[in-house]
Parts: sequence; structure tokens; C-alpha cells
Amino acid sequence: MAFRAKKKPAKSKNKRTKKKRTFQFKSEKLYFLLGLFVLLLAAYLLISFVSFLFYGAADQSIMDSGWREFLFNTQVKAQNKGMKLGAYLSEVIMNRGFGLASFGIVYLLAITGMRILGRKTGNFIKSILYSIVCIIWFSIALGLFFNKTNAGSAIYWGGHYGFVLSNWLRSLIGIIGLVFLLFISGLGIVVVRFDSAFNLLKGLMKRQAKDSLPDDETLNKTDTPEQIVEGEEAITKIIEDDDDVVKAIFESDEEDDLPLEETVTEPEEIEVAEAEEETDDGIEVIPIEKEDDLDLTVAPKVDEEEGDSKKPEELEDYDPTLDLASFKFPTLELLEDHKFGNAEVKNEELVANKNKIVETLRHYKIEITKIRATIGPTITLYEIVPAPGVRISKIKNLEDDIALSLAALGIRIIAPIPGRGTIGIEVPNQNPETVSMHSIIRSKKFQESKAELPVALGKTISNETFMFDLVKMPHILVAGATGQGKSVGINVIITSLLYKKHPSQLKFVFIDPKKVELNIYSVLEKHYLAKLPDAEEPVITDIQKVKNTLNSINVEMDARYDLLKAAQARNIKEYNKKFISRRLNPEKGHRFMPYIVVIIDEFADLIMTAGKEIELPIARIAQLARAVGIHMIIATQRPSTNIITGVIKANFPARIAFKVASMIDSRTILDSPGANQLIGRGDMLISQGSEMTRVQCAFVDTPEVENIVEFIGDQRGYPTAFLLPEYAGDEEPGPGEVDLRNRDELFDDAARVVVMNQMGSTSMIQRKFSIGYNRAGRLMDQLEAAGIVGPSEGSKARQVLLQDEYSLEQLLNSL
Repeated sequence: MAFRAKKKPAKSKNKRTKKKRTFQFKSEKLYFLLGLFVLLLAAYLLISFVSFLFYGAADQSIMDSGWREFLFNTQVKAQNKGMKLGAYLSEVIMNRGFGLASFGIVYLLAITGMRILGRKTGNFIKSILYSIVCIIWFSIALGLFFNKTNAGSAIYWGGHYGFVLSNWLRSLIGIIGLVFLLFISGLGIVVVRFDSAFNLLKGLMKRQAKDSLPDDETLNKTDTPEQIVEGEEAITKIIEDDDDVVKAIFESDEEDDLPLEETVTEPEEIEVAEAEEETDDGIEVIPIEKEDDLDLTVAPKVDEEEGDSKKPEELEDYDPTLDLASFKFPTLELLEDHKFGNAEVKNEELVANKNKIVETLRHYKIEITKIRATIGPTITLYEIVPAPGVRISKIKNLEDDIALSLAALGIRIIAPIPGRGTIGIEVPNQNPETVSMHSIIRSKKFQESKAELPVALGKTISNETFMFDLVKMPHILVAGATGQGKSVGINVIITSLLYKKHPSQLKFVFIDPKKVELNIYSVLEKHYLAKLPDAEEPVITDIQKVKNTLNSINVEMDARYDLLKAAQARNIKEYNKKFISRRLNPEKGHRFMPYIVVIIDEFADLIMTAGKEIELPIARIAQLARAVGIHMIIATQRPSTNIITGVIKANFPARIAFKVASMIDSRTILDSPGANQLIGRGDMLISQGSEMTRVQCAFVDTPEVENIVEFIGDQRGYPTAFLLPEYAGDEEPGPGEVDLRNRDELFDDAARVVVMNQMGSTSMIQRKFSIGYNRAGRLMDQLEAAGIVGPSEGSKARQVLLQDEYSLEQLLNSL
């Protein structure tokens, strides 16, 4: 973890902490070089200034010839250790500047250089301000006290500025006033800068005031009874005679060391009441006359003196991105703008389509009162308002007839459009437009998005950038026939996240049974990828490793829930907020949690191979993992009911459907038709609950993805990939193997029967234990695996390998 001194907290905690570095460069090397240069300059000036104190007079004589002659004449030699440039800078900065106070400039350069190099130097701004004030103060002070320079000295202790300012102030307020001004301002600088100095001065003032008060003996010796009576009457007037107002304690003269204990004295022992005094503990004792002639003394509330407490150095909010502080997000130049050369929808096409729609509806005696067109990148939405009395279902049934009249595929009728009171007819454009990923990333909506996991998919019919927050989805089911844009859609989702999230904030788990679709992202292993500790490849392709990885994610999910419980947080956002504000202790196991996005490219192949072993951990992740920042995106090209089961559909409320082959597949993925009427090439329907949106997916080509991953992969990453928890899965027996850990309950009895009869027969086991053939056969296989009987010999009985019961009992005990 990286820790640095804390600045003043920002007004809003949700805003990211501003970078402390004053200078902004595009390369970390420039930071290093600049910081090193500033430190070397400080060291050079320090050497030059010190040398100037000893050799300034000698160098002054040769500088009188003029600075051009002094600097550029190679015959002129300076005795200053910084040579001619050092002597010249010392003359300019010290004599013509601030005198000996110019050493503060060396300090300023030193802390600035350390700051640029990223070293901790306390509060940088305060240090700068205090240093400037001290330089000015010392310059004026030295200019006042060393107003005249010795004839043999070439050094002005206060410098030119100190001389001028001290003379001006002395003429303004006089020398005494200037001395007082310097004293008060110097004291103010020390008190403001150092809390311990303020507490020390306050303690000295209190102690001095305490010493000035008379003690008991002095009062008794100097005060006459008349004076004591007068003081007693004055004090009695001040304090009200009310037992409910004051807290009384009884005190005797003999127990001064216990001022807070209750003691009662005899009335005759009291001669004269003590005047108001202060004990050694700082408690004021005020006598009050009572009817029973007892002294009632009041101990007022004591203001305890504050000690010289040192405030612990506060730390700024934890910034997880500091581990890779030099990381740069991909630039727009890595993406191509495919928009050039795209054809636009002409007005003639719009008018022709409008006329054909109106004519087709009139053939079926359907009148409309209004029609409006909204042009999208690949389709145009024609909104019609039917005449009163026209049934919507009648228009809906004309879908194929309108497609026939327009000679176009992919006609889709939305009857009615939710929230508009119109009927929509979506007609494909003759020359569809390509939506480039470049235009989506460049859009203002994406650039200014504040979503936790922003995903920009493409453009809607109204040419607006379609975006959503994956955290709110929270899992996505993607389906579509081969070649309809499903893999491109997955790349668009990944690219959106790479352009927005730092490697410390997001991790991917890629599962690719086809081994070629997601392998391009393996370059991001040490930046964005998560894997098992023993995994050799960052992109998971082996079925057994897929099962282990999914179960490992379940373990990570449970561990995160334990941390949320300990931190009393409801979700990962609240937890990370507490961790960033340093309200959680890393020594107690707390850590910053990055979001984890699990992407499975071909889900159907996993289900066909592993079935429930894959479906159950996925279902558990989908049910519970949202709150701890784990999200899943599952893609398949076969959206059949045996692949997308009810368990999967119930836990994936967000679905993306590219063009599918049949209406049944559309109903399987979207619970409604429509996906079968898409035109392909990235045309898709997005279902979020009851809302369905038609979007043209952005296009990002493989070379563009390669450019992005190479740009990120060339930067410094973490030592390893993000390691998921280890999962020790049970090694299950392969086909034909027998697991002796799950032996039949009759195994021991069957073994004894076989050894006693020296005959390994399945039918004998059936008869002896009255069980079926299948169970008897499994018992015989287990006996063979345990080494009690030999292999099958056809119709003959198996050979018994153990000859006595003693050997059998030893074998059973070993099992």
C-alpha cells in the first residue's frame, strides 16, 4: 500500500482525491529527471552560498569589471567553490536579494525536489508558505541589526531587500516599533508553526499567574480581621446562598492534602474564615456562612490544563491506483473511425417507405392520422397514429404484408410503443451505417459517465449512445446465431470497461472453451486478469479448470461477504468507501476489493460437457455475488431450453439477443419474439426487465483490440495476476473406475461371504443379501477394486485373491 500525508479533506467524499503533484508530465521519467535536477540545483546553491561567505570579497573585486566580462572571459578565475556561476548567483541572490535568509531558498528547492520524486515531506503547501515568510522576516531583521556593513566585508547580511524594507519600516514606525513588530511577528510564526511552543507559552503564563497569588501564611500575616471580614462579605454577595446550586464539601485545616474528601470540624475550632484562596491543586475554596457556624467551602469546576499533546500525523484517503500510478488509459487513436464513407438515408427513401406503408394499410381499410420517421444507424422507425376505431391487433397481423410491399427483411412492428401511444414499424435502411467504437468512446455520455462499471454498447434508433451500468444489471445473458455479432459485442463490453477502469479497480475472469475468442486478452494477465494460483494460462479453456475456477469464485464470494459483515457494510461500494477512508484495518484481513467480471464465451459447450457441475456454481454466483462486486456475462450461440435453463434465466434478468434462427429461440432468450426479425451484423435487442430496446452494436475490429491490449500490456503491471482462492476439488474417478471412498454398506459383509466361500459370484451375492443385480454388480466391482477378487472371467466365477479371514480383516481395516 502507498501512504502519503493527508491534505485538507475535500468538500465531498465522493470526489476523487486530487493529485498532490504540482507538475504534470506524460512520463514518469520526466518526474524523476526534474526532481533530480532540482535537488542538484539546491546542493549547488548551498555550496556556492557557503563559499560566498568566505570568498565573496575576493570574487567581488573581479565582478566589478562587469558581469559579461566576469562570466565569459576564460582568463577570469573565481575562488568560489561553485566557480564563476556560483559566485554570480550568490551575488545576485544574497547581496542583491535576501542576504543570509537566502539559505531558505535552498530549503525550498530541496523539499520541492523531494516532492517531485514522490517522497513524503509533510504538508508541502504549508512548508512553502512558512519558508517564504521566514525568508522575508530574517531578511528584514538582519537588515535592521546589520544596517551598516564593514568596509572589509562584501556581504550584506540582510541583502538589498532587507536593507530597503528595514529602512522603510524604521522611517514609518521607528526603530522601537520595528523591533516590537519583529518580535511579535516572530513569536506569531513560532506559535502558529509549532503547537508545542503554543502549549509551552500557555503553561508558563498560567504558572506565572499562579506564583503571583499570595499563599495562606501571607494572608494570615498581612490581612487584619477587618480586611478578612470585608473580603468575606464581598464574596458572600457574589455567591447565592442556595444548597441546590453549589456542590459543598467540608474541609478541616489539618487535612490540606485531601481537598476533595468530606470532613467535619467542630464549631469552636474555627476562629477566622479563610478568604478566597487557591490550593496546590488549583481548586478555589470560597467560605460561606451557614446557620450552624460550619464553614461551607465550594470547589468550583476546574479547567484542567492541557498538556503538550502532539496530534498524530493524519493520512490521506487510500488510493488503490497508486500501486500503478503511472498507468495510462488507452487513447482514442487506438480505435478506427469507421464512419467515413457511410451512406445516409436519403429523403427519397423515407418518402417511398412512407407511401408504401400507408398504401398497404389502406388496402386493408386501415386509416392513419399521423406518421413520423426517426432515422437510426441501421433501421428507421416509422411511428403511426391509427384512426379512431382501428384495432391494434389488426395492424400487428400485417407484419409480413408490409415487409412484402417494402421488399425488405427484418420488419418489426411494435404495437403499441410503451409511453408514446403510437404504433412503431421498424424498417431496415437500404445502406446501413457502421457504428464505430471510436464514436461511442468519444461520446460525451460515455466520457462523463459516473457509473461504477460503465458499458457502452452502441446506438439506439434515435442515434443516442446506449449505455448501462453493469453493477445495476448485474449479470448479462448474451445469445445469438453464429456470425451475427455476438463475439464483437463481447469485445465492445470489454473495451468499454478497459477505457474507464484502472487495473486496481477491475479484474476479468475469461472462460473460453473454444480457445480462440478471448485468447487475445491474455496479454493483460498482470493488469486486469484473475486466475487460480496454479493456473498456467490466464484464459481458462480446460473443463476441469473451469469447474475449479467457478468454485474458487464462490469461495472468494463467501470471503467477501465475511469481510462485509465484519465491516458492517451492505455492498462492495460501502465497503471500499470505508476502506479508502481508512476506517478498516488491513491487519485484520480487510483489503480493497476490485470488481470481478466473469465472461464465458460459449456456455452451451460447458453445459453439454459438465452439466450441473457448471450450472450450480454459476447459479449461486448469479444469486448472491452482486453485492460483493462479482458479475457474470454468459454468451451462447444456441439459446435452447436445455442450455438456458430456468435456473439460469431466473438469475440473469438482463439479456442481449442478436439475430436468432427461430421465434422459439427468441422466446427462450427474451421471453418474447423479435430477435428472429433482426437484420444481423450487430443488430440486437436488449431486455432489462419489462423494457426492451433495439440497439445497433458498435463495431470494434480485431486489430483495434490488439492495439488496445498491446498498449496496456507494454506498461508496468503487477508482479502476478490477481490470484483467486485455492480450490481443492475432489478428484472424481474416471469412466470405469470405482471410488472406494463411497463403498456400499454391504461391502464388508459381502467380502466376508466371498472369502468364506472362496467364490466370487455376483448371483451368490444376490441370493445371500436379497438385492438386485445392479447393486450386486457394483459390490463385485468394489471387491475387485479393493483386491479381494480378480477380474471377470466371463460366465465363470471370479478368483478370490484372499485365502483367510485374517487377511481380509487386515485389508478392511486398512480401507
